[in-house]
Amino acid sequence: MAGERLVVAEDDVLVREGIASVLEDAGYAVVGKASDAAELRRVVQETVPDLAVIDIRMPPTHTWEGLDAAREIRAEHPEVGILLLSAHVEIDTAIDLLESGDRIGYLLKSRVTKAEDLMEAVERIAGGGTVVDPGLVRELLGIRRRTDRLSGLTPRERDVLSLMAEGRSNKGIADKLWISEGAVEKHIHHILAKLDLPDQSGDHRRVLAVLTFLDDGKSPRSHAR
Repeated sequence: MAGERLVVAEDDVLVREGIASVLEDAGYAVVGKASDAAELRRVVQETVPDLAVIDIRMPPTHTWEGLDAAREIRAEHPEVGILLLSAHVEIDTAIDLLESGDRIGYLLKSRVTKAEDLMEAVERIAGGGTVVDPGLVRELLGIRRRTDRLSGLTPRERDVLSLMAEGRSNKGIADKLWISEGAVEKHIHHILAKLDLPDQSGDHRRVLAVLTFLDDGKSPRSHAR
């Protein structure tokens, strides 16, 4: 939501300034910028922003510094929204982050080059939602497509499931697929029943339910802490 205070953490100065510029043009207040995880921690402690945009891989090793900092921020300031950026699909790390609560998101850097995709993600997180990059959803669905329960879904139910996992509302799904909200509700009811998932209210709970199913049965996660 325009007016919220944001921090941008990205070691590439051009990407960092580009993200900050897009956010400021949209009416957000960028109250801090960071080029590494240590600076990010300091800036967040000093400003306690509403939301932090964080690159997963930051100096000095470019492995998990940004992700570890994001975990610390979420533990110390659970009210701070987090949008994690990654150059590649990191299935295990993304699920670990998304399971931590509301106001959280994961976006591929290739998506950030489109200002409208970045703004949509920030707006949904600022509004209390969860965002999952469509590329991650496609990969997760591809992994589980061979399972019996997922193979029982119709093509339309797969489409709805993908959009559910991205964090879209019933209206957002309906608009994307050009169907009514009533039809979306019926599809979701059938999906939850076929996947044996509880029919819970709230977009975030739906995302967690879907991701929990998609994550189930994969090899043990190797969380880098």
